[in-house]
Amino acid sequence: MEICPKCGLPEQACVCEQIVKSSQRIKVTTDRKRYGKIVTVVKGFDTGIDVKKIGKSLKNELACGGTSKDRVIELQGDHTKKIKDLLVKLGFDEESID
Repeated sequence: MEICPKCGLPEQACVCEQIVKSSQRIKVTTDRKRYGKIVTVVKGFDTGIDVKKIGKSLKNELACGGTSKDRVIELQGDHTKKIKDLLVKLGFDEESID
């Protein structure tokens, strides 16, 4: 049985990621890229969060392309209206999302 080094609980009952998710300030904006293309930028992730996993699940839910690098997720298209509900569903606190 593996023990989490941060919280001391077994890996199956580890709550480290939920604690980190509830204490973040996430900012959702849009940006205009090359040739006038619009991308949705989600930033503000702290260490301890798997940004690639969150980016992959957002891309699957929104049916769009994108990338995740340097603790920033870029999604192709304007998804500012839908992204807050999806982040809450992934475990982030609703008040911490701007």
